[in-house]
Amino acid sequence: MTRETPSKLIFLCLSLLAYSSTCTSHPSVTKKGAEIKGLFVFGSSLVDNGNNNFLQNSLAKADYLPYGVDFPLGPSGRFTNGKNVIDLLGDHLKLPSLIPAFADPNTKGSKIVHGVNFASGASGILDDTGFLAGHVINLNQQIRNFEKVTLPELEAQLGHRSRVVLPNYLFVVGTGGNDYSFNYFLMKSSINVSLEAFTANLTSSLSQQIKKLYNLGARKFVLMSVNPIGCSPMAAANRPRHKGCVQGLNKAAHLFNAHLKSLVDVIKPHLPDSNFVFVNSYKIIRDIIRNPISKGFKDARRPCCEVASTNGVLCKRGGQACVDRSSHVFFDGLHPTEAVNIQIAAKAYESDLKSEVYPTNVKNLSNVYV
Repeated sequence: MTRETPSKLIFLCLSLLAYSSTCTSHPSVTKKGAEIKGLFVFGSSLVDNGNNNFLQNSLAKADYLPYGVDFPLGPSGRFTNGKNVIDLLGDHLKLPSLIPAFADPNTKGSKIVHGVNFASGASGILDDTGFLAGHVINLNQQIRNFEKVTLPELEAQLGHRSRVVLPNYLFVVGTGGNDYSFNYFLMKSSINVSLEAFTANLTSSLSQQIKKLYNLGARKFVLMSVNPIGCSPMAAANRPRHKGCVQGLNKAAHLFNAHLKSLVDVIKPHLPDSNFVFVNSYKIIRDIIRNPISKGFKDARRPCCEVASTNGVLCKRGGQACVDRSSHVFFDGLHPTEAVNIQIAAKAYESDLKSEVYPTNVKNLSNVYV
């Protein structure tokens, strides 16, 4: 070995800095992508892991059979027969445990290091959405719970400031449908606001809420679309003579989703180092409903469980559920079965179709190193 060799090695290391882990231990070089440590989840019943169980005066609960009939822990507060989209995304990301509900008194200490679920069934983007269901946790309060309670404890658990650790988490936001079903369309006769103006206000509010999470340290966002609410058994029950989906409700969902997808492009330049994935669950479910047999389903219209007549949404407490649950699109009057959630989560994670995930999928998002 000549005397020049060490200097040549140094030069070579500097030249290949971006491609080699031999010469340095800097994380931006050694790390191929980034490991997702957990999920922080905000939204409504489609992503609620059981927060409403702990709300004394809430009518929007799924803590009884037949909910959870196929879930390993039985009824847990998830509004479906088995796992919801959050559980299944966690499986794809190989997270070591289910994401705990914030309102559970046991959600503290080491249990929060892989994320916390703040979502609340019947809640919405707007503070007054869900008032008919009694006590629910609106999106603004969910974010305050994250900021005031979970964040300080997470920093204590991990020994780092939030801005250091939060880029390693995905922030999933799934909300908006209730703002139409249980707010705008219920109050339409008493408020003089067009659908377009209501949707613009909804999107603007959500944009500010996303910016709030960003300012707290969030960098990777998964935004779930509103489902085709006009195709739900609840919508059909309210118009028994009407065949097919209720287009007024679907128009609202479609309009919101178009705004939400556009928001991804509009907001990103204003939030340095942020990355977004828009998951078009509307299209995924709509495709199943239009051609259920080809997607492995037999019934895209009726609820699998016996729905309580009082609200047309939730399963009757202790009521019957269909035997072949994987062949049904809807478990109750509004929420999809685990079988549908499996398809949504799989496509969210690895679909290459921009009509389903935009501008990329969750797998690619999880590998982005911030």
